[in-house]
Amino acid sequence: MNLLTNKNINPTQAIVLGFLSVILIGSILLNLPIAAADGLSVPYVDALFTASSAVAVTGLVVVDTGTHWSMFGQLVILLLIQIGGLGFMTMITMFAMIIGKRISLKERLLIQSSLNQNDLSGVVRLTKYIIIGTLAIEAVGAIFLSFVFVPELGWGQGIWFSIFHAVSAFCNAGFDIVGGGVSLMPYVQNPLVNFTVWTLIILGGLGFTVIIDMFFYRNNLRKWSLHTKLVLIISGLLLLIGFILFLLLEWRNAATLGDLSVPGKFMAAFFQSVTPRTAGFNTIDTASLTDASKLLTMIFMFIGGSPASTAGGVKTVTFGIVLFTIISQIRGKEDTEVFHRRIPKDNINRAITIMFLALVLIITITMLLSIIESGNTFLETIFETTSAFGTVGLSLGITPSLSTVGKVLISVLMFMGRVGPFTVALALAKSTHKNQGKIRYPEDKVIIG
Repeated sequence: MNLLTNKNINPTQAIVLGFLSVILIGSILLNLPIAAADGLSVPYVDALFTASSAVAVTGLVVVDTGTHWSMFGQLVILLLIQIGGLGFMTMITMFAMIIGKRISLKERLLIQSSLNQNDLSGVVRLTKYIIIGTLAIEAVGAIFLSFVFVPELGWGQGIWFSIFHAVSAFCNAGFDIVGGGVSLMPYVQNPLVNFTVWTLIILGGLGFTVIIDMFFYRNNLRKWSLHTKLVLIISGLLLLIGFILFLLLEWRNAATLGDLSVPGKFMAAFFQSVTPRTAGFNTIDTASLTDASKLLTMIFMFIGGSPASTAGGVKTVTFGIVLFTIISQIRGKEDTEVFHRRIPKDNINRAITIMFLALVLIITITMLLSIIESGNTFLETIFETTSAFGTVGLSLGITPSLSTVGKVLISVLMFMGRVGPFTVALALAKSTHKNQGKIRYPEDKVIIG
C-alpha cells in the first residue's frame, strides 16, 4: 500500500502498478511445483500467461485449467479472478475495513479512479455495497449450480465446481475446470446451468453502480441515472440482436445448433449472445461457427461489457456515446443528446479516444502475431487478439500453440484490455492535465471528409 500511496505516483499509475503486482505474485505462485497436478513446474511464461488471463478475467489458457492445475493452482487462479473482477483496490479496501484501518484521502482517490466514479464522496460505502453484493450474488449462483454439479460429482468436488464456476461467471472470466477444453459444452441443453450462468455473466457485465442503482431505486425507475439507462438499453439491444442473428446464422449448422432440440437451439443461441460480452464460456464449439457468426462474435467482444463492471472491451457506454455522436452529426445537431440530456464534450472525446486506441492495439498485435505465428490463419489471429483485448477468453483453438513471444504479446494485450488502453496511456504520460485551461491557441478549421 505504501507504494500505491506514494506522493510521486498518481492514482492512474497506482492502478496499473497494482494490477501488475498481482499478476507478478500470481505467476510466481502458479510456477511453484505444488500448483501443478503432476508436481512439475510449468514454464514461467505459461504461469505468467495464466496469471495475466486470470487477473484480466479473460479465460484464454495455454494449459487445461481442469486437468493441469492442482487444487492449490486452481485456488490461486480463483483468487486472481476475484481480485481481477472486483479490482485490487476494492480487495485492499475490504481487508483494511476488516482490520479496522482508516481509509485515507489518497486511498479514496485510488478507489474513485479504479471504480470510474465521478464523485469522491461515498466511494467507501460504494465499495462495501460492491463487496457484499458480489459475495451474495456469487453465493446464490453457486447454490443453483450445486443442484447440477453435486449429484454429478459428489459433495466435495460438486461444491468446488459450483463455487469456481459461479465466481468465474460473475467476474466474466470464462475459466472452467470441467476439463478437456470443452468449457460448458456438456451442459448446452441444461436449463439450470444456462440460466444461472447467463444471469451471473449479465449481472457482472452490467457494472456495480448499475446493479446498486437498480436495487435501491427498483420501485422508482425515474431515479435511475442516465448511465444506468444507457447501460441497460444498449446491453439489452445487443443481447437481443445477438440472439436473433446467432439463431439465424447457426440454425442449420450441424456442428453448432443444427443437431440440438428447438429449446436447445434457443438456449445455445442466447448463450452465444451473452458470452462474448465478455465471459468466455461456450456451450457450442466456437471454431465450428460460420464465418459470419465469428465476425459477429468479434464485434461483441470488441464492445464488451459496461463501465465499472467485471467485463472488458471498449464498454457499452463508450460504444453508445460514439454511436449517438455519429447520429447527432448526421442529423446536423451540434450536441450529442440522449434521453433529453446533453453529453459533455470531454465524455465524447474520451469515448472516441478509447475506441481509436483499442483499434490501434488490436491492429498492431494482430500484425505482429501474423508475422510471428505464421502458421495460423488471419481469422484465427484477429479473433484471438480481439478476444484478448476484450478479456473474453473465446478462441478458435490457437492459444496453446502460441510461441513464447506470442504468449507475451497476448498477455500484454489482456492486461491493457482489463486496465483500459486510456488508463495505461495516462499512466505512461509524464503529466496529466498539464497547462489545462492556462493556454488556448487560436482556433482554425481544416477540411474533414
